Amino acid sequence: MSQNHLVSRFKYIIIFLLLMLIDVSPIPVTALIGLYVVLFRPRWFMQMIDNIY
Repeated sequence: MSQNHLVSRFKYIIIFLLLMLIDVSPIPVTALIGLYVVLFRPRWFMQMIDNIY
């Protein structure tokens, strides 16, 4: 695995950890982002998956 893949994985792990902390609030932020990704399939999501794998 190249260094770029490791940096991308680490960056997204940090982002998901922050989302988990924010999700403690009364508004379910993670569920809303998940719904958005499922409904609209944004380009940034596919780029994120390509960067990880």
